[in-house]
Amino acid sequence: MASVIENLQLERSAPVLPLLAAGAADRPVVWRHDRPVSLARFMAHVQAVADQLPVAPAPAAVNLCEDRYAFLVAFCAIALRGQTNLLPSSRAPKAVAEVMAAHPGSYALGELALETPPAHYRHLPGLMDTPEAGGTLDIPLLPADQVVAIGYTSGSTGVPKGNPKTWGSFHASNAGNMRALHPVVGKHFHVVATVPPQHMYGMEMSVLLPLLDDVAVHAGRPLLPADVAAALAGVPTPRVLVTTPVHLRALIESGVELPPIDAMVSATAPMPVELAQAAEARFGAPLLEVFGSTETCVFASRRAAADEPWTLYDDVYLHPQPDGTLVRAPQLEQPMTLADIVTLHDGGRRFRLCGRHSDLLDIAGKRASLGDLTRRLQAVPGVQDGVVFQLESGDALGVHRIAALAVAPGLDEHTILEAFRQSVDPVFLPRPLKLVDSLPRNETGKLPRAALLALL
Repeated sequence: MASVIENLQLERSAPVLPLLAAGAADRPVVWRHDRPVSLARFMAHVQAVADQLPVAPAPAAVNLCEDRYAFLVAFCAIALRGQTNLLPSSRAPKAVAEVMAAHPGSYALGELALETPPAHYRHLPGLMDTPEAGGTLDIPLLPADQVVAIGYTSGSTGVPKGNPKTWGSFHASNAGNMRALHPVVGKHFHVVATVPPQHMYGMEMSVLLPLLDDVAVHAGRPLLPADVAAALAGVPTPRVLVTTPVHLRALIESGVELPPIDAMVSATAPMPVELAQAAEARFGAPLLEVFGSTETCVFASRRAAADEPWTLYDDVYLHPQPDGTLVRAPQLEQPMTLADIVTLHDGGRRFRLCGRHSDLLDIAGKRASLGDLTRRLQAVPGVQDGVVFQLESGDALGVHRIAALAVAPGLDEHTILEAFRQSVDPVFLPRPLKLVDSLPRNETGKLPRAALLALL
């Protein structure tokens, strides 16, 4: 299975790391159509696709694969070519075009025959037609400093921003996740994820885990409760459900019966304690909430149902700053400042989240946070979903108005504001508050700021 690509990589002086964790050739990597795909078959698919990809000067490829197995194959094939996986925050044509424009010479790769494909689109060949590999299974090595992916932020706080990830940084971040998951669910388990692999949380929990640990992942991305139940039934125990608060709430409210699961993992938005407790009671499994960002990857976790402080991963250190928090972590070449405001506890090994610097409001000498206001809006009886955010333009005194969107069938704006007034200071009442049929949540449940402003 050796190739010219691998030989070129080995000639480089940088340290090298394996593309996959060592394991038997028959180790399941993915469950697809209720059948396991072995490590040997996976590597045969990767090599077959890599051999068909463009060579230099193509520097990168937008990985548009929706099927998680196709994404895994494409991800590894692109990396073996010495190229970078571009992971836009959305598969919308405009978002893809903007990312490709920022990387001249790039192409796009996907398993679907799109009606209006992006420029230089390559249709991934049928994966199940590749024959089994014979002979010795050779695991390719990648330079630790090779940029294998550039993940883009969701745009929830502004314009999406690219964040390069090296193969060495991915190895380091995955080691932290494994140390957090193994005590909860053991060293061998099967993942079903409701989040896309293009999102950094989905990348860590449904792409890196099966590549770098003794883990297998379901190929689909189920969203409807019945589909989640079917996907879980399609993998053996122990089962881990990787999801978000939005998806978890939908599962609980649907009343769907899930096969036995051994753990749940959540990220992308704060997990209300009440929701975490309801999920654990409903599905009989512990819920692990992980904390991180596209910029840093995951670096802390907690048992959300107990509302405990976050526990930092090994060798991670936080340094509170006036405008956020400086993060030092094994996966970061340089310390990085996040907008999150924290208080440290237990000798600095644990922390509590106080909100984001950009979320903190100071109006007429009174303070609040957008996150807390949003939670209070969502707690109004009859409000199914809602968000409070601050507008960019200020009034004559420079005060930025607060706006809100709410999904509340059967209620009017006045009724919601009167109920909201019972729990917040009048200076923080949103004006305007607009009723909408649904919020413009993306695939991970986040709310891009541009989409919120468009609804107003």
